[in-house]
Amino acid sequence: MIASGRADEQLPVIARFEVRYRNYLAPDGAINRKLPAFASDTRLLVTLYRAMVLVRAFDLKAVALQRTGRLGTYAASLGQEAVSVGVASAMREEDVLLPSYRDNAALIWRGVKLEDILLFWGGDERGNRFSGPVQDFPFCIPVGSQAPQAAGVAYAFKLRKEPRVAVCLFGDGATSKGDVWEAMNFAGVHRLPVVFVVTNNQWAISVPLRLQTASETLAQKAIAAGFIGEQVDGNDVVAMHAAAEAAIDAARNGQGPHFIEAVTYRLGDHTTADDAARYRPTEEVQARWKEEPIARLRSFLAGQNVWSKTEEERLAAECQQRIDAAVERYLAVEPRAPETMFDHLYAKLPKAYAAQRRELEGGS
Repeated sequence: MIASGRADEQLPVIARFEVRYRNYLAPDGAINRKLPAFASDTRLLVTLYRAMVLVRAFDLKAVALQRTGRLGTYAASLGQEAVSVGVASAMREEDVLLPSYRDNAALIWRGVKLEDILLFWGGDERGNRFSGPVQDFPFCIPVGSQAPQAAGVAYAFKLRKEPRVAVCLFGDGATSKGDVWEAMNFAGVHRLPVVFVVTNNQWAISVPLRLQTASETLAQKAIAAGFIGEQVDGNDVVAMHAAAEAAIDAARNGQGPHFIEAVTYRLGDHTTADDAARYRPTEEVQARWKEEPIARLRSFLAGQNVWSKTEEERLAAECQQRIDAAVERYLAVEPRAPETMFDHLYAKLPKAYAAQRRELEGGS
């Protein structure tokens, strides 16, 4: 019998890895470490703040519309607005966004009209023919399936030698899907210009992170795929913008993929079809409100004497006016004719479907 134990302890270490953490602003708006250069541009920071306030107000209205039967199931981003805003604000127009179903803020930043988003969540696919960059992908409902698509987009960029980047956002639950791992593995092997951003909001519907993975971080999952994984304070929009900007620039310059784990917290329900109080203690949620991103940046801006109560009130009124106008336009859209449900199923409709279409049109 060969004894192991002590002998195994002498085995050489052949590799070591690390995951770095990025944060600049404390929950009270205080500065934790030296800010990145762009943070001296207070106009940019105010723009980021305005974008987060708008999407929070928009989410509130969308939930109200759903509760009154004028919108379908809706996924709000309460508490994690800094992730989508921070990432989208670091992208160029020609880059490609592949969002999850909770990334309304990113679409809005990229120029998508509020009424287009409402149209989609109202069950009308015309909402996916939105007003943002034509190359951006629509909302992705199947969890994690946008990751292989992002790898494919990035592969096309590399083949064409185009200095463009695919930016893919998904939730922590998606990291438990094979789609995400396969996309990351492919991206790492081919050193593709793609940035994967996981919004770690601690909950995949009712499943907590500890039941999804035994990994200390989600960022370390990138190491196995051969590229950098970074953990970022997802409630700090300055940190999110800085991390996304660095990752996107590196990918654009031929340095391969990057993985960002944005650590935040979902303050609301998973969707309007969910009741998070059934699986999440109220005390936990209340404690997390102290870390949320909007109050954090507002405190910082106020401390820099570039934001006041008057400006806050003016912004709230502007957001409400913009949202109310979008809701009016959404509600004024005429419903599609029922037979149009067949229009994009096949290049040529099979006989059975063609007959059904004629029946809906009132024919025989």
